[in-house]
Amino acid sequence: MIFVTVRENEPFEKALRRFRRKVEREGIRKDIKKNSYYLKPGEKRRLKQRLAEKRRRKAARRAFSRPR
Repeated sequence: MIFVTVRENEPFEKALRRFRRKVEREGIRKDIKKNSYYLKPGEKRRLKQRLAEKRRRKAARRAFSRPR
């Protein structure tokens, strides 16, 4: 659980910004999105493979385009 205490004479917006930063760092939003709907095991596996392939292509593109 994330707690943010509002300091004395601190604007609410600033405390809210700190809270959002903490939530982002903890990866809570990503986890909520991931669990917001059910994926069958096969779909999950195919998605994982597609993302891995995308990362490989991106890494290859970066390695290929670097000046030497």
